[in-house]
Amino acid sequence: MREFYIAHEDDIRAGKTTDVYFIRTKKILEEKGIHKKVFADVSTTSLPNGWKWGVLAGIEEVAKLLEGLPVNVYAMPEGTIFHPYEPVLQIEGYYEEFGIYETALLGMLSQASGIATAALRVKIAANFKPVYSFGIRHMHPAIAPMIDRSAFIGGCDGVSGVLGAEMIGEKPVGTMPHALIITVGDQVKAWKYYDEVMPPEVPRTALVDTFYDEKFEALMAAEALGERLNAVRLDTPGSRRGNFRRIIEEVRWELDLRGYDWVKIFVSGGLNEDSIREIVDVADAFGVGGSIASAKPIDFSLDIVEVEGRPITKRGKLSGRKQIYRCENGHYHRVPADKKLEHCPVCGAKVEPLLKPLIENGEIVAELPKAREIREYVLEQAKKFNLALD
Repeated sequence: MREFYIAHEDDIRAGKTTDVYFIRTKKILEEKGIHKKVFADVSTTSLPNGWKWGVLAGIEEVAKLLEGLPVNVYAMPEGTIFHPYEPVLQIEGYYEEFGIYETALLGMLSQASGIATAALRVKIAANFKPVYSFGIRHMHPAIAPMIDRSAFIGGCDGVSGVLGAEMIGEKPVGTMPHALIITVGDQVKAWKYYDEVMPPEVPRTALVDTFYDEKFEALMAAEALGERLNAVRLDTPGSRRGNFRRIIEEVRWELDLRGYDWVKIFVSGGLNEDSIREIVDVADAFGVGGSIASAKPIDFSLDIVEVEGRPITKRGKLSGRKQIYRCENGHYHRVPADKKLEHCPVCGAKVEPLLKPLIENGEIVAELPKAREIREYVLEQAKKFNLALD
């Protein structure tokens, strides 16, 4: 008897996390001797909140899920910027061999891509200043590592989850909770204890909104820790926040006036891309929770577009094999797979195909980059193509 309502890796590989009608379809096809090779696209027709672009994430998990099956898979590299109506992944094989994995692979792509997209949007809103993902507390712990990985590759500079950070080869980041200060009973003692106990590589960031006004606690922290103080964190609750920008400006003024100009201001608490844009010029770093970790999933669907070499699909979709080309200036072009493009029809620049072999006859043939490499790729695209939030 399981104590937690979670699926284990073996359950996912066995197809137990699928929707039941895929199992029924498999049974019907097998009992009636229908053995047809199909080609399927994974794409979305829209993005949450009217977003114009997304960040593709979850490809590595899908590769591991489909590895060993008699299929060929083509995909955009993980971290690629994509748009609605562009296939991000394609599967070729006998439907009864892979159909039961549709639910799982869509879930892997949909949620991870939603989180990665939200992370990059926040990073852009922050003018590429440091952003840290603190949101795993809002989601089921079973998927905490996936959330942390997606947030990191989407552009976050660090994640708070211990296991999530470990699995992507990073160090977890964080400051101190109110619980420490309240339990100690005195904020100055708590800051000093933190300084005494934590190893040197941990930045000294003091939480300065527990008992007193933020600017007074900020000065107390600066006086207590001196040059060892790296930053003060404002996690002011909404009921006390009022004009948050003004509070931050007051803290900055008082610190600078007394010569503590090296102390950075780290803000957190209910932040999203809109609220960050309002304070980005007066804050130095941002801790973001639910707006990244609980981001809306991308509504991907898997659609058969070819059966036994014949283009066919359902209403509202485009049949046939496709390729997505992108030029160095960020123009995207969807064309039939047998049409080769060498130059962008818009600007004449060279183009590259984005859908590349991921799995051949069940074997993973593409490189699966480390999370940090994917993150660098994501940020490179964001800056090169000047991605906008509106």
